Amino acid sequence: MQDKNDINPRVRFKDKNPDNKVFFNTLRARVDAYFKQNNISRYGNKSMVWKTVILMCAYIVPFVLLLVLPPVTWVGFCLWSLMGLSLAGIGMSVMHDANHGAYSRKKIINRLLGFSLNLLGMGVFNWKLQHNVLHHTYTNIYELDEDIDGPSILRLSPHHKYRKIHKYQQFYVFFLYCLLTLNWYLFKDFIQLVRYKKMGVNKSTPKQYAWQITSLILSKLFYAFYIIFVPIYWLNYDWQQIVIALLVLHFIAGFILSVTFQLAHTVSESSYPLPNEKNIITNDWAIHQVNTTVDFARNSKFLNWYLGGLNFQVEHHLFPTICHVHYKSLSKIVEETAKEFGIVYSANPTLMAAIKSHLANIKKLGSASV
Repeated sequence: MQDKNDINPRVRFKDKNPDNKVFFNTLRARVDAYFKQNNISRYGNKSMVWKTVILMCAYIVPFVLLLVLPPVTWVGFCLWSLMGLSLAGIGMSVMHDANHGAYSRKKIINRLLGFSLNLLGMGVFNWKLQHNVLHHTYTNIYELDEDIDGPSILRLSPHHKYRKIHKYQQFYVFFLYCLLTLNWYLFKDFIQLVRYKKMGVNKSTPKQYAWQITSLILSKLFYAFYIIFVPIYWLNYDWQQIVIALLVLHFIAGFILSVTFQLAHTVSESSYPLPNEKNIITNDWAIHQVNTTVDFARNSKFLNWYLGGLNFQVEHHLFPTICHVHYKSLSKIVEETAKEFGIVYSANPTLMAAIKSHLANIKKLGSASV
């Protein structure tokens, strides 16, 4: 695992209590023993392969049908909606594990499946920097974890500047969530590419940086070609139909992806620690992950399958290179070990309980007193 203190010199994790280091060492040893005793791989299994096939087909087949069938409004709406559901599923269950190196022990398979994000018009390079580096290191830390840094009209951390409009954010928050992938495709990738270079997070050479820009543009042009140009210019779809269809697709995908993340980090049970005056987080990295992350709906077979284990975010943050198909079993080990060391392990029992906790937190953050 990469040393957490080497990623960004501005903030460091430093805990003088040796018992806190013992927690993760003990937990890691128990997790290692689980895989050894059960003689199973940390990576994906046959069920993971079948899930990949199902989700990929659920995105590709509806699009093919849209191209060969007459454009019937209600049928088209259903097919574009299914593509939106599949897009979110691919992101959570396939791309996510692959780009953590958790899908397969073979790097080439992880790399190829990780590029599924580019096929959907987004940049995998930026995603790895935002998610693998910044989010997984500085979880819920203001100005470092971009996943809690929304638009100015949305306050996702008590350390964000308060604005009067925030007192209404519980009424418009879900609409903003719907814009996630659309904003990602149109603006976010380009903004991140420039910002990460200035921040020093992107340490590429000028030649590498030029290729990153080029590949990002090519990815977006390819997406626009097959999702917009082909239906309009080859199959005589009206541009208004395509615009509405894309909004349906991206609103569904954006909503699901945003809500799934927020239910793990922006809920009443999560914390938002700040570094001290020396830019030090006075806690161990592993304990920080448990404190800032919350599981939900752990007994739902469907959500475990569709969300790619992202309802087991505590386990994912502690062991991101382990495939999500193992998280349910690992959650018992993590919870018991946390309890043994006096560390609060939080989990909302159901999806609705997690949504209620998120809305309560959003409402709380909309107050000037927080």
